[in-house]
Amino acid sequence: MSSLKPTSKSEVNLKNGQDAVATARAKALYRQPESLMECMSPTDDTVPSLTKVVCTLGPSSRDIPVLENLLKAGMSIARFNFSHGSHEYHQETLDNLRAACSNTGRRCGILLDTKGPEIRTGFLEGGEAVVLQKGSTVTITTDYSIKGNATLLSCSYPHLARDMKPGDKILCADGSANFTVLRCSDDGKTIDVKCDNTAKIGERKNMNLPGVKVDLPTLTEKDIDDIQNWGLKNDIDFVAASFVRKGSDLDTIRQVLGEKGKYVQIISKVENQEGLENFDDILEKSDGIMVARGDLGMEIPPETIFMAQHMQIKKCNLAGKPVVTATQMLESMVNNPRPTRAEATDVANAVLDGSDCVMLSGETAAGGYPVEAVTIMSRICKRAEAFFNNHHFFTEVVDRQGLPMHTMEALASSAVRTAEKVRAALILVLTNTGSTARLVAKYRPRVPILAVHISQPPADSAAAAKLTVARGVIPMVASEESLRLRDHVTMAIEHAHKSGLVQSGDRAVALHKIAGDGVIKIVDVPDMLP
Repeated sequence: MSSLKPTSKSEVNLKNGQDAVATARAKALYRQPESLMECMSPTDDTVPSLTKVVCTLGPSSRDIPVLENLLKAGMSIARFNFSHGSHEYHQETLDNLRAACSNTGRRCGILLDTKGPEIRTGFLEGGEAVVLQKGSTVTITTDYSIKGNATLLSCSYPHLARDMKPGDKILCADGSANFTVLRCSDDGKTIDVKCDNTAKIGERKNMNLPGVKVDLPTLTEKDIDDIQNWGLKNDIDFVAASFVRKGSDLDTIRQVLGEKGKYVQIISKVENQEGLENFDDILEKSDGIMVARGDLGMEIPPETIFMAQHMQIKKCNLAGKPVVTATQMLESMVNNPRPTRAEATDVANAVLDGSDCVMLSGETAAGGYPVEAVTIMSRICKRAEAFFNNHHFFTEVVDRQGLPMHTMEALASSAVRTAEKVRAALILVLTNTGSTARLVAKYRPRVPILAVHISQPPADSAAAAKLTVARGVIPMVASEESLRLRDHVTMAIEHAHKSGLVQSGDRAVALHKIAGDGVIKIVDVPDMLP
C-alpha cells in the first residue's frame, strides 16, 4: 500500500514526523531492555502476550461475568477438568463460556482434560484418617474391598505385588507419605512396606510407583464416555490425554475419537518414566504436549524435573508442535492476591524455555483471585518475551531442518526473517486449515501472527479455534461479506489496525497463496484507515 506524494511543505513535515514515529516504534518492537529501570516500566495490558494462557474452569470461574473478565485478561484456552464434575456441570460452564465469548467478541479454545487411569488407596475403618509412623511396617493389599487402618491399606492396582520388588518406592497422597517395599507375597495379593516418614492420610489417596511400568489402560471407561458423550457432542478443540506412556496410546485415542473427532487435536500428558523413555514416539503421533509436572514430579527425582521440562519443550519446538507447561505455576494465588517470587520466575522460565502456553489450575478453578492470576501471568509472559532470544531460536530451528525444505516451511521461515529485517509489527497469514500459521509460529517471530481463515463455515471457525494453542497466533475468521467484496489482505490490515495490533506507518509481512503459489509481501499500513 502506498500513499500519494505530498504536495505541500506542511504535508511533507507531517509525513516526516509520522515516519519518525513509525521508525521509533519499529525499533522498540525489536529491542530488548538494556537496564533494570526499563524492566521496571509499567506493563501495557492492552497488548496481548504472545504466550497463551490456559485456564482451568471451576466454581470460581464459571459465571459469565467472571468468564468475560478472564477472556479480557488473557485466557486463550479453557480447560475442563474431568477428574471433577458431571457432564451437566461442565455443560453449564461451557454454555456460559460461549456466551462470554459472544459478549466479548473473543475466541477461546475448548480443552477436555481426561481423568485417566489412576492408582489409589482404599477406604479406611470408620472413614477416619490414620497416622502412619516412620519406621513402621504396613501391609498393602490389592483386595480393594478391605477397609484399612494404621497397619493395613488397600490399593486399586491389581498387579501391585507382581510389578513391585524389594527396594522400590511408593509415594502416596502427593508424596506426603513415602514407603519402601520390603517384600512381595508369593500369592501376588499383598506387599509389606516400611514407612519412610510420619504422615496422616485419608481415604482414596493417589499412589505413584516411580520407575515401574504399570499395566493400566490408555483410556478408562469414564474417559471414553467423557470424550464421546460430552466432548464430541460439544465440538471440543483439544483432548488432553492423561498418563500417555507410548506412541500406540495415541492410536487408541484416535480410534475413540473416530470420524467425528478426526480434527480434535490430542495434547499428550507425559507423566511417568515410561512416557519420557518413549517421548519421541509420543511426540510424533501427538498434536502437542502438556508438560504435566504434577504426577511427573512424583515419578522422577525432583532434581530432574527441570531437565524433563526443558527436554520436552525443546523437542516440541524443533518439531513445530505446541507445548503447554502446567502445574502449580501460581499456586499461592489460590489464596493470595500476589504470587511468590519463585512462582513468577517459574512462569518466566517456562516462557524463556520456549513454551507456547502456560496453564493455571486451581488458581482459576477454585481460587479466590482467578482474574488477578490470569492478569499477572500475562504480564509475566510479556516481560519474559522481551528477553527471549528470537534470533538464536530461529537459527537453531532452521539449522535442524532437513534440506531441501518443504515449500511452505521455507516460506514461513522466510516470512519471519523478513519481518525481522523490515521491523514489521505484524505477520499476516491467509490460511484454510491453519497449518501455515503454525509453521510461522514454529520460528518464533517477535510480533503477533494474524491468521485469517478463508475457508467456508463451519470449518473456518473450527480451524481458527485450534490455533488458540499456538504461540503468537491470533486467529480470525473472514466473514462471508469480506470473501466477496474486499481484498483479504486489506481487510485483515484494517482489522489489525482497529484491534491495536498495528498503527499507521507500521509495516506488516503478508504470507498467502496466489493461484497455488506461495507469496510473501511487505505491506505498509496506510495513514488513514476506515
